[in-house]
Parts: sequence; C-alpha cells; structure tokens
Amino acid sequence: MELLEIMKARHSVRSYIDRPIEPEKREVLNKMVEEINQETGLHLQIIYEEPECFKLALIHYGIIKGARNYICLVGKKSKDLEEKTGYYGEKLVLKAQELGLNTCWVALTRGKSQAKVNPGEKVTCVISLGYGSNQGTSHKNKDLKEVCNIDASSPDWFKLGMEAVQLAPTAVNQQKYYFTYAFGEVSAIAKFGMYSKIDLGIVKYHFESVTGRKVK
Repeated sequence: MELLEIMKARHSVRSYIDRPIEPEKREVLNKMVEEINQETGLHLQIIYEEPECFKLALIHYGIIKGARNYICLVGKKSKDLEEKTGYYGEKLVLKAQELGLNTCWVALTRGKSQAKVNPGEKVTCVISLGYGSNQGTSHKNKDLKEVCNIDASSPDWFKLGMEAVQLAPTAVNQQKYYFTYAFGEVSAIAKFGMYSKIDLGIVKYHFESVTGRKVK
C-alpha cells in the first residue's frame, strides 16, 4: 500500500481489544526503533503488555481503553526534541498502520510510563499501540488557505504534500502550523498551541515522506 493510502486509512483509536501483537510485527517495529535511535540519537522505546500507563483518566481529553502497548518518545532535552520525536514517532505510527495495528498520540490521558529515561532525557509523548475495537474516524480539516500559501500557481508536488499534511494527527486537531512555498522551497512553522512543536514534526514527516522534498 502506498504511503498516502496508509495515511488516509489511519485514524486515532482510543479503544483496544485484548489481542497481543504478534512476534513478527514486534520485530518489524523494534527494528525500526533501533534504526531511528542509531540514526538520530533519540531513545525511543516500545513497551509491550503493560496496561498501567493508561489508568489515569482525564475525561475532557478522552480516555484510552484497553491499551496494553505503547511507544515512548524519549530523547535528550534540547530545543528541537519535541519536533524530532513528533517526526519519528509518526514514522512509527504509519508503519504500525501498515502492519494492521492502531495507534493514538497520547499526551495528557496517561500515567507514568515504564520507559527507561536516562539523566538529561525526557518523555515528550507516548503513542498507544495495538488492535483497536474500531478503526477510528477521520478528523475535520481547516481550509488549506489557513495552513499554507497554496494558490493556482503552486506545483503539483506541493499540493500533494499538503494533502498528506491534512491527513496528519495534531493535538486536539488544532492544526497549528503554516507551510510556505517560495522559489522551489518549502518551510513550515508551528503556531502557538499545546504540543504544537510535536505536531510540526508530525506534519513535516507527512510532507517529506510523500513528496521526497525537505521542509525547512
């Protein structure tokens, strides 16, 4: 399945069934985590069969039910840590979707994770992982003109990239980002909003992975 189709199929899922993730699927995900960590210096981890992380319930933000597995986004504290973990976390999310698994980015509706966090490191977010009791639903999008400077003269690849961006998950669907195309190059910024730097990493991954073009 092409990556754009995987993005279209993937929705946030907050309710999971009691079905273990098969060893062969764990192996694929674990290998990707290892490769990302070696490449980036991050300390991403996947915790399996550990249900305690989601026992904390903050009703306003939605409860995670039945999740027993999660991806922990961990890295050394730095100015770009949130964006970097968003970028590579979404890479794992889409791989999980390709494997037939479901996910949800979780910032507030969780307790303490079992991740190993070394001195100088922090957990930016966790991602629930497993077999959902449903496949979730698509989210509403802002008008493209609100999130980028697209117009009739924009190249097709920029339009394709922005289609991928609008399929990306963001905190409470806030879409607090803005993409600018100028002179053959693309830049993106995060607007003010909770977890907007993580969101920026997520949307940059969507754009870059579909178009093959770097976002500044």
